[in-house]
Amino acid sequence: MATRAALPQQQRAGAAVGKPKPSDGRNRRALGDIGNVVRTRGVVNEGKPVPQVTRPITRSFEAQLLAKAQAAAAANKKSAIVLVDGAKAAKPAPPRKIVKQKASATEETVIEISPDAVEDKTQSETKENKRASARKGSSRKTLTSVLAARSKAACGLTKSVHDIDAADSEDHLAVVDYVEDIYKYYKLVEQSCRVHDYMDSQPEISDRMRAILADWLIEVHKKFELMPETLYLTLHILDRYLEVKTVLRKELQLVGIGAMLIACKYEEIWAPEVNDFVCISDRAYNREQILCMEKLMLNKLEWSLTFPTPYMFLVRFIKAAASDKEMEHMVFFFAELSLVQYSMITYCPSLIAASSVYAAHCTLRKSPLWTETLKVHTGFTEPQLIDCVKALINSHSMAAESKLKAVYKKYSSPDRNAVALLPPATKFSEELKISS
Repeated sequence: MATRAALPQQQRAGAAVGKPKPSDGRNRRALGDIGNVVRTRGVVNEGKPVPQVTRPITRSFEAQLLAKAQAAAAANKKSAIVLVDGAKAAKPAPPRKIVKQKASATEETVIEISPDAVEDKTQSETKENKRASARKGSSRKTLTSVLAARSKAACGLTKSVHDIDAADSEDHLAVVDYVEDIYKYYKLVEQSCRVHDYMDSQPEISDRMRAILADWLIEVHKKFELMPETLYLTLHILDRYLEVKTVLRKELQLVGIGAMLIACKYEEIWAPEVNDFVCISDRAYNREQILCMEKLMLNKLEWSLTFPTPYMFLVRFIKAAASDKEMEHMVFFFAELSLVQYSMITYCPSLIAASSVYAAHCTLRKSPLWTETLKVHTGFTEPQLIDCVKALINSHSMAAESKLKAVYKKYSSPDRNAVALLPPATKFSEELKISS
């Protein structure tokens, strides 16, 4: 077996520091625990390389090498350059921990540098910088908010109008910069989606039958514990379909089930199954009939289901009124009373929502009844609301004696502050009649 000539120690060290030569395949190292092999090429001091170290490296051993290099540099009053894995460290990292180790008869102080600790500190500083920049960015006003503020100032609205979105400036889901534009679009679209008087085109259906169906749908909505948006969308889909399609008396309840099924699929996360509607209707219709009606209604409405309902405006107007929980339940009580009455379809959704807030103020005797903030955000003045408010107050006065008591029972419960049991504002309604 051929033997290789042993190279001098000086030559091997120089080869380690200098440019590596291409391998001829004869001096390859066998694979092993390659991650634990010392790759420190040595400490260079005044051009004198140190022999290559081949022992396994540890943190304490690496700290010893660094300490010796620093000591030699301090003795010669020259800065030492330490090459570790081919990288230059002109200035050592700040000491993290001091460990005392005994070497033969003398005691030596070794500085142990923990790479994990340095890395953790770097990551924490990076996260802190990001948080600071995020806070700085969130406090920076956008161009839209600046222009909106200037427009309000030019119109003289900043003096008496309360900024209802100031508390939500940090909430990205509130889209404070665009919420005014969104509701301007709602106000524009609601005019094109309004339902007109269709009862004359329905030979077998009356407004009383429609009220009975709406009252039953409110009970089903409560039984299934659905979202409030689903109820308003159900009644809107029902009225839109009855406006364009003649329906037989025996199919009216089926149309209501189909409208609620569509609304549930649009609004709910976990929509009720078709079999649930079969059971809730006392098996008056089977699964195939409900699915067929759902398909027929979607095709007739051209799959157009995105339009503003009174609920969208109620959320905004309640916020503008700075309402408490009792006030909020009172507003929704009036709004759901309007769903039962067929005559209320002549009013646009935003007007019904604003009138519900006004009627709630009258019932709870809030003062003032209509503020400048409500006037700006609703877009209605008090004279524009009078007719709708009178109709809502009259509905409240007759709710206890009416046979259709789904809404009355719903808002008579303690969890809704029993607002339906409060005395209606009949005297105020009479004053409105006299003044009008």
